[in-house]
Amino acid sequence: QVQLVESGGGLVQAGGSLRLSCAASGRTFSRYGMGWFRQAPGKERDFVAAIRWRGTSTYYADSVKGRFTISRDNAKNTVYLQMNSLKPEDTAVYYCAATPAAVLTVRTLYDYWGQGTQVTVSS
Repeated sequence: QVQLVESGGGLVQAGGSLRLSCAASGRTFSRYGMGWFRQAPGKERDFVAAIRWRGTSTYYADSVKGRFTISRDNAKNTVYLQMNSLKPEDTAVYYCAATPAAVLTVRTLYDYWGQGTQVTVSS
């Protein structure tokens, strides 16, 4: 069992930066792939970024490549999403999730989800 709690969301101007954190509980955190997803009002929850349990491989949606960076600290049971050069279209609720699956980009393969944190980017 893994419980996830996101933090770090907020209001930022376009071009600014935010760093999201996701704190996990559970002794097996280090064995899970971790992902970030986001959901804008009236839209589906979309993949943003993911990282393998060893942190050796990362994956990004095309829309955030070069601007967002995912990382993890297994000793602290925490995964991060550094978001730079933010755009108004990045506005959404951001969710952290954990999966034991080998494929990290498919939402339905994630077993555990956090409650989400709001990110709002003003123009």
